[in-house]
Amino acid sequence: MADDGTIPVEPRVLSIQSHVVHGYVGNRSAVFPMQLLGLEVDVLNTVHFSNHTGYKKFRGERMTSEQLENVVAGLEENDLLHYTHLLTGYVGNPALLRAITDTLRKLRRQNPSSLYVCDPVMGDDGKLYVPPELGTSIIVSLSMLIFSHPCAVDIYRDEVLPLADIITPNQFECELLSDMTLTSDADAIAACRKLHALGPRIVVVSSFTPPKEPHRLWLYASQAVGQGLSNTFKMEVPRLPAYYSGTGDLFAALLLSWLTRHPSNLKLALETVVATVQAVMRRTNDAQSANRTFVRTYERTTTSFTPSYWYVGELKLIQSRRDIEFPTAAHQPEGAAALVAAGVTVVFLTDDKDDDVIKAST
Repeated sequence: MADDGTIPVEPRVLSIQSHVVHGYVGNRSAVFPMQLLGLEVDVLNTVHFSNHTGYKKFRGERMTSEQLENVVAGLEENDLLHYTHLLTGYVGNPALLRAITDTLRKLRRQNPSSLYVCDPVMGDDGKLYVPPELGTSIIVSLSMLIFSHPCAVDIYRDEVLPLADIITPNQFECELLSDMTLTSDADAIAACRKLHALGPRIVVVSSFTPPKEPHRLWLYASQAVGQGLSNTFKMEVPRLPAYYSGTGDLFAALLLSWLTRHPSNLKLALETVVATVQAVMRRTNDAQSANRTFVRTYERTTTSFTPSYWYVGELKLIQSRRDIEFPTAAHQPEGAAALVAAGVTVVFLTDDKDDDVIKAST
């Protein structure tokens, strides 16, 4: 694939994640942007719900591993498993997760260079999305409530990550997978290296909030360069005063899309992704500021969760189609200034193993 913004080989993505009738999470958040950016996308839905679980009620059903295997068998029988990419998001079922790894092996028998982008959706802000059957024990940390279902974490760590090329955990998921608590740049670098050692060559921690600076939001990106070394940088992005379900699904889909265009430039791809997500969120926030449905949720403090209220707002993806197709990013003449004006900063990080000092350069 070329690194000049062109796509000489037609990419075809198999996207396996959740689906809702109303709203934009999972495949509903991921497929449209990938198609706008020129990718052919086939879809397998791990759940089929009326709406996402942030609402007071939802109904629907979950896919079983047998159902997924049956669908994949139909594709295989018709010689239709020629995918260049696999994207996975919310799975929520250990047997289904293992069936997905079997599917990837089948894809790679057809196309050994198939790229696997894994968003290990397990939870956020100290809370799990995955259902209780994924594990039994609960771990509580004094500094932060961490609910851990070992089965889910172990399957991702031991069976999924060794097959993944790119992973996009949030802070909570990164902490679960690396068995570390992230409080600093040094922690983030160490956690990313632990995850690199499991298999993925690119690790993007899609959101990190410094424990003493809850108003700030960072993204860490690390690319393995061999012999246990990696290149790491972080981006500070504006934190909007709202929460929208589906942004992580959108983020992973955009990262896959832009790395398809720029496979050798992770920084450029991520700047474009961040600019796009910020534009979608701002457009959503502006459109919905006058019509908000509030729901009770919980806000993390240093020792516990305290009640607060967020509003249920669906991403305005259709209204943001030009933001997705034509993002303002650093590769455009006005892009770098626009990112700075929007509050996005990029810092490159290196660690000196002799004295454990973190060095930063812009």
